[in-house]
Amino acid sequence: MLNIRPILFILGLLLTTLALAMSIPALIDALTGHSDWQVFLASAGLTMFIGISLILTMRGSNMAIGIRDAFILTIGSWLGVTLFASLPFAFAELNLSFADAFFEAMSGITTTGATVIVNVDHAPPGILLWRALLQWLGGIGIIVTAVAVLPMLKVGGMQLFRMESSDTTEKVLPRTAQISTAIGAIYFILTALCALAYWLAGMPGFDAVAHSMTTIATGGFSTSNDSIGVFSKPSIEWIAVIFMIIGSLPFVLYLQAVRGRPMSLFRDSQVRWFLCLALLLIIIIVLIVFTTQNLSTSHSLRISAFNTVSILTGTGYSTASFDSWGPLALTIFFIIMFIGGCAGSTTCGIKIFRIKVLYETAAAQIRRLVQPHGIFIPYYNRSPITDEVAMSVMSFFFFYVLVFIMLALGLSALGLDFLTALSGAATAISNVGPGLGPVIGPDGNFATLPDSAKWLLSAGMLLGRLELFTILVLFAPAFWKA
Repeated sequence: MLNIRPILFILGLLLTTLALAMSIPALIDALTGHSDWQVFLASAGLTMFIGISLILTMRGSNMAIGIRDAFILTIGSWLGVTLFASLPFAFAELNLSFADAFFEAMSGITTTGATVIVNVDHAPPGILLWRALLQWLGGIGIIVTAVAVLPMLKVGGMQLFRMESSDTTEKVLPRTAQISTAIGAIYFILTALCALAYWLAGMPGFDAVAHSMTTIATGGFSTSNDSIGVFSKPSIEWIAVIFMIIGSLPFVLYLQAVRGRPMSLFRDSQVRWFLCLALLLIIIIVLIVFTTQNLSTSHSLRISAFNTVSILTGTGYSTASFDSWGPLALTIFFIIMFIGGCAGSTTCGIKIFRIKVLYETAAAQIRRLVQPHGIFIPYYNRSPITDEVAMSVMSFFFFYVLVFIMLALGLSALGLDFLTALSGAATAISNVGPGLGPVIGPDGNFATLPDSAKWLLSAGMLLGRLELFTILVLFAPAFWKA
């Protein structure tokens, strides 16, 4: 039987945390004399009331969480937090519809970075900080989900990263709490270092704090319509590149490095693959930009590295209209939208480890074709890849492509042009942010899309953030059988 008590109890804890976070932009608006502080205060009060009510009424002795409970908890917590996080957007002086407010909140909490706010430069400081806070909270939220929940649920091959040999919550949860706390501390320190680096490079204090949160979370929300390009400082762009890459690597490995195993980060095969792929892509894009845009070598290198890493990691910052770099660059950017970073990072997308698993599995299959009587076993990080993991990864790929196609068809049916529908589906399921084309391109905005398209894209963002199966399993009749 579904145990709803611990699910609602944990949701209450999350809503209480969200309410406390709302008090920060409320204070900022109050100090700057903007009336939206009342909106944040009222939203925080309502969210706090619901959260504490759930905590007080749902606490009890039977707080064990089974596999089915964990699925419901994961989906319910992300949806519940998004719903209450949308309240400030809905009632602030932005004239947003509820569809717009929910879209903006979902884009923030899933670290997608797509926006419906047309004039970001003139948005109240509280709203700008709230957008950054949502992405920062979403970043640490997905790290904890990837470390604690998805491996236990065996979603898309994530069982490779299980912490225990047993699925019992009695063993998993205590260690999960310890690791999550340690990772949270590392996440906060990296954010502070990023903010300090931005400030020393010449970024104003408020912008440095806001951008540090969205950089380390690979989210991409900015305080300006022109994104980080508004500062026109090469040093700021290189700092962003470094911290976007940092946010794309497994945070568990940072924890191991802090505990005395610094080389573990570079021994991980997905880290090496990611860094080599990023370097290769930068070289290719530099050559394209240098030969087609009539820019200097240093300028070509900087804008190529920045925008390539931004799209590859799903951050979504932009400093140039890369959709004008020619068809080859545009095609490359469209493809790498789907890749993402490493498992256990703040990035989304397919993830490097799944590409590695597929490669090793395919290579072993080719060797079997050449030598039918040979025994060839695919390996990941010097450990054999089981048939269960290989099948789980292949199933993930199949459904990833299927959901992308369904999203693109749905957007097309709602009247969007081919390029907008295709890139909109890609940017939603991969949680990238900017799309391609004149409507939702690097300098574009999602405000002009119909509300039905925004709801569909919001669903796509959640599907991509929670690795598809976490939500798709709800549609299996066997899931609901006792």
